[in-house]
Amino acid sequence: MRVITFNTQGIEQAADNGFFDWMVQQDADVVCLQDLRAKEYQLDADRFHPEGYEAYFFDAFEDGFSGVAIYTREIPKAIMTGLGFEQCDFHGRFIQADFDKVSVASWCMPSGLKNDEAQAEKEEYMDLLKGHLNKTLRKRREFIFCGPMHIAHKPVDLSNWYVNQSVSGFLPNEREWMADVFEDMGYVDAFREVNHADHQYTWWPEYNRARELNEGARLDYQITTANLRKTVKSARIFRDIAFSAHAPVIIDYDI
Repeated sequence: MRVITFNTQGIEQAADNGFFDWMVQQDADVVCLQDLRAKEYQLDADRFHPEGYEAYFFDAFEDGFSGVAIYTREIPKAIMTGLGFEQCDFHGRFIQADFDKVSVASWCMPSGLKNDEAQAEKEEYMDLLKGHLNKTLRKRREFIFCGPMHIAHKPVDLSNWYVNQSVSGFLPNEREWMADVFEDMGYVDAFREVNHADHQYTWWPEYNRARELNEGARLDYQITTANLRKTVKSARIFRDIAFSAHAPVIIDYDI
């Protein structure tokens, strides 16, 4: 089972940059997209519906907010949207597709880079999301959660990490939150399960030559329940074409 996650930063912009042409060549079973910045009714064109895929969307209530989508070759048994709290549901930040053996979700953590208010909203979201992750551990199926967390977990996941310790995305409390998810709660960072290389970034600042110099951060994750740990076979980041400031993360599972 091949799963791709990608933060589009605007699905129309990503399509203009060739994302869907690239996507159909990847033979993915499930593709999770985030930060669409468009509503489903605006995405009727054929280029947003590649042949062989079923598309499911969860819109933000207001224009300009996130919005998420799942593209899948197999029709899911069920689609679930939202997590029951306003910070997620009002901004269209969660959609889940249930299959026979596993559920795959496309989610989007808000960024706190804009200002202190944005950071406070992010931290509130983190607390509420942890509640959902705790509930998930009690369910009798496996899960893959895909999308931008806007947090670099460890120094290896961020260039120039030492000078960024007071910046949103690498704050001590954010990294502690990630440690709780991966260590205390037992979730798996699927990418790092098989790929331990340095300089594996999924996002680069949109200035200077950051992408060219590979000075960025690994902000986009596929997080799985513990029983899927041994099913992760390969993981890579596609950075040859800039569809947005983020890069797609491609992981193969033996499912």
